[in-house]
Amino acid sequence: MEGLAHFWDQADGVGRFVALLLLLMSVTAWVVIVWKAWLLRRVGRDVARGSVAFWSAATLDDARVRLRDIDREQLLLPLVEAAVTAPRGGTLESGGRLESQLTRRLRDALHAGLSHLQFGQVVLASVGSTAPFVGLFGTVWGIYHALVGITASGSLSIEKVSGPVGEALIMTAAGIAVAIPAVLAYNVFGKWIAAAEAELEGFAHDLRQMVLDHSTPEP
Repeated sequence: MEGLAHFWDQADGVGRFVALLLLLMSVTAWVVIVWKAWLLRRVGRDVARGSVAFWSAATLDDARVRLRDIDREQLLLPLVEAAVTAPRGGTLESGGRLESQLTRRLRDALHAGLSHLQFGQVVLASVGSTAPFVGLFGTVWGIYHALVGITASGSLSIEKVSGPVGEALIMTAAGIAVAIPAVLAYNVFGKWIAAAEAELEGFAHDLRQMVLDHSTPEP
C-alpha cells in the first residue's frame, strides 16, 4: 500500500488518469461478471424447467400459465406468442406462406432473447483486450515522467532509477490483473450463452413444427 500511495503522490495527471481508468474498467468488468453469472445460471435453470413444463401441459393456455411462473427472463414465452399469434391482415407478412410467417416471427423473437443474453459481452471483451495496453501506456508514461524528474534533479544513480521504474511497472501488472478476469468470464459466459441458444433454437423449432402439424388437415 505504501508503494501505491507513493506512486500516486509522484504521478502526474496522465498517470493518475490511467490508474483511475484501470480502476473503472475493473469495477465495470466485475459488475458485469457478477450480474451475468447470476443471470445465465438462472436462465439455464428456467429454460430447462420451462421447456419441460410447456410440453407436459394439457392445453396451450395451461402451458402459457406455467411459463409465466417459470420463464423469469422472458425467453420462452415470447417464442410461444410469436408462434401462435397470427399477423395482421393486409400486410406483406400475412400474405406469405405459414411456414415463412412462422420462421420470420420465431427468428425475431429468438434474436431478441439472445440479445438480452449477450448484453455485457462486448464490455468484457473490450476490457480484456484493452486493459493490458492501458497499463502498458501507464508504465511507459510513468518511466518517462520519472526519468524527466531525475534529469531535472541533476543526479543519476541506479537507486534513483530503479525506484520510479519499479513503481511504474505496477501499471502493467494492474492492466493484466484487470484483463484476466474479464477474458476468463467472457469465454465461460460465451459457452453458457451458446448452450442456452441451442436450447432456445430447439424449442423454437419444436414450436414451429407443432403449429404446422395443427394447421395441416388430417387426411
